[in-house]
Amino acid sequence: MIRTSLLCTAVVLSLLPVSPLLAQDDGGVAWQTVAQLQQQMDAGKLSSKKLVQDDIARIRHIDQSGPALRSVLQLNPDATKLAAALDAKRTASHGPLYGIPVLLKDNIDTGDKTLTTAGSLALAEAPAATDATLVTRLRQAGAVVLGKTNLSEWADFRSSHASSGWTGRGGQTRNPYALDRNPCGSSSGSAVAVAAGLVPVAVGSETDGSIICPASMNGIVGIKPTLGLVSRSGIIPISHNQDTAGPMARDVADAATLLSVMAGSDAQDPATVDADKHATDYTRFLDPNGLRGKRIGVVRQLAGSEPNADRVLDEAIAAMKAQGAIIVDPVTLPHLAELGDPEMTVMLYDFKHDLNTYLAGRTGLQEKTLADLIAFNQREAAKEMSWFGQDLFEQAQAKGPLTDKAYLDALAKAKQLSGPEGIDAALQANHLDALLSPSWGPAYMTDPVLGDHIVSGNPTIGGASQPAAVAGYPSITVPAGWAHGLPVGIVFFGTKWSEPTLISIAYGFEQHTHAWQAPKFLDTVEGKPVAAAK
Repeated sequence: MIRTSLLCTAVVLSLLPVSPLLAQDDGGVAWQTVAQLQQQMDAGKLSSKKLVQDDIARIRHIDQSGPALRSVLQLNPDATKLAAALDAKRTASHGPLYGIPVLLKDNIDTGDKTLTTAGSLALAEAPAATDATLVTRLRQAGAVVLGKTNLSEWADFRSSHASSGWTGRGGQTRNPYALDRNPCGSSSGSAVAVAAGLVPVAVGSETDGSIICPASMNGIVGIKPTLGLVSRSGIIPISHNQDTAGPMARDVADAATLLSVMAGSDAQDPATVDADKHATDYTRFLDPNGLRGKRIGVVRQLAGSEPNADRVLDEAIAAMKAQGAIIVDPVTLPHLAELGDPEMTVMLYDFKHDLNTYLAGRTGLQEKTLADLIAFNQREAAKEMSWFGQDLFEQAQAKGPLTDKAYLDALAKAKQLSGPEGIDAALQANHLDALLSPSWGPAYMTDPVLGDHIVSGNPTIGGASQPAAVAGYPSITVPAGWAHGLPVGIVFFGTKWSEPTLISIAYGFEQHTHAWQAPKFLDTVEGKPVAAAK
């Protein structure tokens, strides 16, 4: 999600009975945490093979039929076999992700039988030859790569007039809380799959908002790490100046567990040169009293666009004060309105350069450049452009090399104003541990005619991802409240490498508010639950 959103107000949620397969208390494993699943497997009450089989069955009943969420693009045909092999090797000294199924956003390479396409039919000719570095780390930790999730095609960088969660390959992903509402993006499928109990954890990626927005609108936790904490090697790019993968989970503990495995240096990604100095076991910072004594500044500039989000923010602030947090309200974030133009300039230049480099290294594909992709979309317009165009592709193609003065000036301005003169200045001036705002408001209606309900380039129209995204600093969104049955999140963000502090704050908030609720898969916010397939 690289555009900011003008959000709609929902109507009253109807409390109707739901299918047993969908219910929060269904007695199965759908809503259990990673730690709870490990306890069951250690006790011999559950195997990784059975867990994978249960998740696959749930995907077939809920995602591929029934509510038809369309969050999963492709299942790994070897997942059950891989899980069985892990069961056979299981020892008492296993790591926290051992035997746990994980879904990956479909811009992350896997050297297996699943495709990596960014949702585009243009890349559906052959799988990637090797795993992305983060996938190697997951496999080494014993995680089972279950498959690939749908997304906003090309991570929402093909058209400025598009619907988040839509791809030519997978169609429109739907929000599990109300199926006619948008899941946001671009990590739409990863967020929806976790929110719907299809998988315990998933991996998304963000350039600006693509973890924070879908996590918020689907009522889960999402962490956008510091740029360079997680390797981008083997991930279809937008911008090497802002791209990062990150964990998505139903609670902070599971997100921290996943981040601990993903983080670390990689010789193939120069941005990660300092990652090993900072990567750690982030579960060490899961302090239920993590709010006590923390100084948190409220960025009201990032509020005020959606009344439900503002109400949830104020309720969250009251809860934080009750747990001993010191709230500084308001805090001014300098240069906020100046980030949009240089950010877009940088992304357009980077996209052409970075994507061409990535495509040159992919074997088995006919499309080897951005120009090839533009031509492909024109040839396959009936399938690829039935809803939306490719104006961002065309704007990026028109850009020159990364030595252009316009690019270098925009990059320097974006980084300086967002980081040292932006987030860092606000933190230092007020002696703060973190900044706070609404993540986004409640999910807007999916609109195949007009696309997302957004105002491009205006950071005051809902959404708080831009400052941390441009600076390359970390942020974490957590469920905080509800607006007529739709989840609303808050986001904490801070300076570079401040993941431990943000995780501690987010966990302290989560443990005292318990805002998460399972979705009921309503057809609309005033409608009926859609039953799972039998």
